[in-house]
Amino acid sequence: MATEHLNRLAASKSPYLRQHMHNPVDWFEWSPDALQLAKEQNKPIFLSVGYSACHWCHVMEHESFENQIIADALNKSFVSVKVDREERPDVDRIYMSFVQATTGSGGWPMSVFLTPDLKPIFGGTYFPGPDAVKMHSGRGGFLQIIEKIANLWETDQERCQKSASNILEQLRSFSVSGGTENDLSDRIAIDAYNYFRKRFDKTNGGFGGAPKFPTATNLSFLLRMGKYRSDAVGEVEAAHARQMALLTLRKIALGGIRDHIGFGISRYSVTADWSLPHFEVMLYDQGQLLGNYLDAWLLTGDDVYLSTMNSLATYLGTQRLSHPGGGFYSAEDADSLPGKESLEKKEGAFYVWEYAEFEKVLGEDAHIAAAFWDVRRGGNVDPRHDAHDELLQKNVLCIVLTIPELAKKFNKTEEETEAIIKRCRQKLWEYRQEHRPFPHLDDKIVTSWNGLAIGSLARAAAALKAKNPERAKEYLKYAENAAKFVKINLYKPESGKLIRVFREEAGKVEGFTDDYAFLIQGLLDLYETTFNSEYLQWALKLQETQDTLFWDDAEDAYFATPASASDAILRLKDDQDNAEPSSNAIAASNLMRLSAFTGDRKMEDKADRTCRAFAVTLEGAPFAMTGMLPTVIAQIAGMRQVVVVGSLEDQKTQDFLSTIRAKLMPNAVVMHIDPENPDALIVEKNEVIREIVGDKKSPVPRVHICEGFACGLPITDVSKLEEKF
Repeated sequence: MATEHLNRLAASKSPYLRQHMHNPVDWFEWSPDALQLAKEQNKPIFLSVGYSACHWCHVMEHESFENQIIADALNKSFVSVKVDREERPDVDRIYMSFVQATTGSGGWPMSVFLTPDLKPIFGGTYFPGPDAVKMHSGRGGFLQIIEKIANLWETDQERCQKSASNILEQLRSFSVSGGTENDLSDRIAIDAYNYFRKRFDKTNGGFGGAPKFPTATNLSFLLRMGKYRSDAVGEVEAAHARQMALLTLRKIALGGIRDHIGFGISRYSVTADWSLPHFEVMLYDQGQLLGNYLDAWLLTGDDVYLSTMNSLATYLGTQRLSHPGGGFYSAEDADSLPGKESLEKKEGAFYVWEYAEFEKVLGEDAHIAAAFWDVRRGGNVDPRHDAHDELLQKNVLCIVLTIPELAKKFNKTEEETEAIIKRCRQKLWEYRQEHRPFPHLDDKIVTSWNGLAIGSLARAAAALKAKNPERAKEYLKYAENAAKFVKINLYKPESGKLIRVFREEAGKVEGFTDDYAFLIQGLLDLYETTFNSEYLQWALKLQETQDTLFWDDAEDAYFATPASASDAILRLKDDQDNAEPSSNAIAASNLMRLSAFTGDRKMEDKADRTCRAFAVTLEGAPFAMTGMLPTVIAQIAGMRQVVVVGSLEDQKTQDFLSTIRAKLMPNAVVMHIDPENPDALIVEKNEVIREIVGDKKSPVPRVHICEGFACGLPITDVSKLEEKF
């Protein structure tokens, strides 16, 4: 039996790179050896960037990278380099900025041709392979592009180099953030709101048309807009912003983008009504959306938001993204085998159903479940959205009737109907677990994404403690175990540095700004939930390292990469929010919170300088930086410190904490002081806390609400505290 071909990627730890280890393309990882070889042989580089759960990455691999003709063309004229964007976001960010600037859009797979000294020549995203060109009218075939670039390099290399150098200079000019010495106005929050108001889909939620992404950072801003204590934000605008976000979250919770038999939410919907997702499930979405649904529940008390939040927390803590030693894996793929005997993967195969399957699995309940989840005999997927005929006669489950509506339709009580749906969900779950192969799991652990999940789980644990202490305990365990995993496996205590990824062992690439910022945020959320000063101490240490490695002393704010990154042709600053929040936005928020905890005004000043470094974008396009707007407002309205004084064993202390945690309070920190055993770290650093600890006359338990590092009179009654909020 012949041995299957293996290329260099077989030695990689990256699940995405390993998916390409049987390609006839002579792939390299992004490495000094590959870059040096390109220079020695004077060959241009073909750079292919993607991630393991990316559907169109799989399509391009099948059409092009498994094709021998294309492999021969690449191997002859190029040094081909494959990059996992989740391991090397720095490489992805640089060349994605080029693709977006030259084509007007971006996405993955990203395909870029570079000079041997890494300057971009030409780029795009997905290019169809030889057999697929006819299906994509107007899009150049990949083989033709390879041949044209190879010919250009061979016949007119000087022109190629000159063009690439000009492009690089333009990218450098684009990368200048545009700061100001002037104070920023919180009016930009209204400007951002008006942008979303004009684009809001009043029927389906979300903004603009298809495709639609959850955009968790934007939803967070809109949900919290009325809670920022900004004079620029009126009640009418705040209420409408909240309603836009709430409708969007409700439609996502009911739509096909959510796995109604399992737990997760897919990366985006190809339809405006959220009914048909691209089925990849990403950790960064689950972590952020969990926080969105928590906020929505705190604002409304609506069980739709609470149940969705709980399903996301359960997914993180108990399902396939959960590492047994703590920590969370990165993603589940969009594609999988339809059955155990199948040979070809199809998009969404794990999640979709035929009506006949409902009848087979659910028996006499099938027609009721079908009405609830919009399952039709001919399928519910519009053929226009099924380019490869993978979803013929298939149904993506969406909730289209409420339980009362369903009960009325079938002349049953609501209790009977709810029991039927619960029973059907369990049967479908068991059938799917037994008969369908799971999608590929990207089992690397990314530090930054774990930080996002840790923070939301910690916040959920705090909010649920009074209502459901058992759930709260579970969620806190998930968060603390993840933090412990990162500290043991992805942190170097001797240098204070983080490692970017773990898969079987810690990777070689050190952390980027987002790894520090997102993890610090998670640790601060853990500190506010547990009041364990070890989390605050670690956050302070990480902030110190982040400042050392990434802070721009000349122009302020944080670079994405350290100065030591020799293979980066640009040092960019992460400003605009995308699927993940801007690392500078989270860093600015962290600095404000750390300043409130410690009383260190230098951190508050650094947060202000971080925001002002992006003044041009904030004032011209604030909708692109909603993650930073809360910190801009906090610079004007101030941060609150809510200090609870009393033993945690005292029920009144717990009542105070429950009252506080039942409220959505952005731009505030919650602190606890046990007067008999105060936190030495906080007492040492924070003068306000020292004064509170020194007050032996006021009754205990009590609450102080402090603003601008000055505290109001003690509150000793829970009802009075309720009135304050």
